[in-house]
Formats: sequence, structure tokens, C-alpha cells
Amino acid sequence: MSKKKKPFDVKNMTPEEQLKFEIAEELGLGDRVMKEGWRSLTSKESGRIGGLITKRKRQMKAEALGGQTDACQRS
Repeated sequence: MSKKKKPFDVKNMTPEEQLKFEIAEELGLGDRVMKEGWRSLTSKESGRIGGLITKRKRQMKAEALGGQTDACQRS
């Protein structure tokens, strides 16, 4: 069976997809993703994106907690 290439629609992305694409653009990979899809990236590039997503989510969580990063763990 051949896998069909899912069209990449920038206008209808989930928040997670938006974050992933935003990071890809910051790394200079946005054009390639638009033209060839996510599968065109190397494992190194994909891993870099994944690592930055994790880092960004941690930052967002810390900001949402009002800067209380490890307050629960210290008690």
C-alpha cells in the first residue's frame, strides 16, 4: 500500500502543529516542510524540533504558574 501525502494546510493547524511549524521556520526548515512535508526532514532536524518544542512547553508552563517552577518539590 502506498501512503498518500497529506496536504499541509497552514490555515487549519492545531496549536501543537502551529508551535511545531513555528519552530521549523525559526530553524530555516519551513519552506522545505511546506513543499515536501514533514517526512523530508532528517532525524537530526526532527529531533531538534522536538527538543525545542519540549523546552518551549516547559517555559510556557512555568510562565502559567507565575514563575513557581519547583515550589512544590521544595516543600
